Amino acid sequence: MRLVIARYPFDLTKSEVVEAMKGKKPESVTGDCVTVGRRTYPVKQVGEVITGQDRRDFSTGEIVRALTRLGFTCRPAPDPTPPPSDG
Repeated sequence: MRLVIARYPFDLTKSEVVEAMKGKKPESVTGDCVTVGRRTYPVKQVGEVITGQDRRDFSTGEIVRALTRLGFTCRPAPDPTPPPSDG
């Protein structure tokens, strides 16, 4: 499928993304995330791997839209856990 990320066109398939992420250790998730296979990755990490671009060159929204179009499940950033109250 043809996708445009940071003004550059990419022809990607879901299987190519899965293959590209094989063997990549997921970073800790602090923002939006995507499930690739059985692992959950930050969308910026996946975007960097599949495009070869620096993470500053594209937005989270661009990668979420592209991965969703390819059939991946993306989730928003987890809510920060409030500290336990002592009262």
